[in-house]
Amino acid sequence: MEKFAGTWRLVDSKNFDEYMKAIGVGFATRQIGNVTKPTTIISLDGDKIIVQTQSTFKNTEVSFKLNEEFNETTADDRKCKSLVTLEDGKLKHVQKWDGKETTLIREVDGDKLVLTLTLADVVSSRHYEKA
Repeated sequence: MEKFAGTWRLVDSKNFDEYMKAIGVGFATRQIGNVTKPTTIISLDGDKIIVQTQSTFKNTEVSFKLNEEFNETTADDRKCKSLVTLEDGKLKHVQKWDGKETTLIREVDGDKLVLTLTLADVVSSRHYEKA
């Protein structure tokens, strides 16, 4: 888990508008989401993981334990049942709401973090660099 800890700055994003559309984000919020370059801060507190996302638009924080389901309110105000697991060195975050399910996979390679967001056949990738 230590390799995920740190401050990560978004440097590139692919297909994020299509992903936001697929999860039900409205037009105005998508416009903001497409130009916002958030910073993600991942920290560890014992067996708890804290993920903070900071941007000029909105700040969010979620804390959880691996392999334990939790309630999450996302930046776009979806109320989800979420579960985060560590699989093959990757953080797999599954969000379920209103009969839908999306998967967020975080993987670290050196000073780069890739976040892959998937809902059905819509896939977006967001590339971060360590600050």
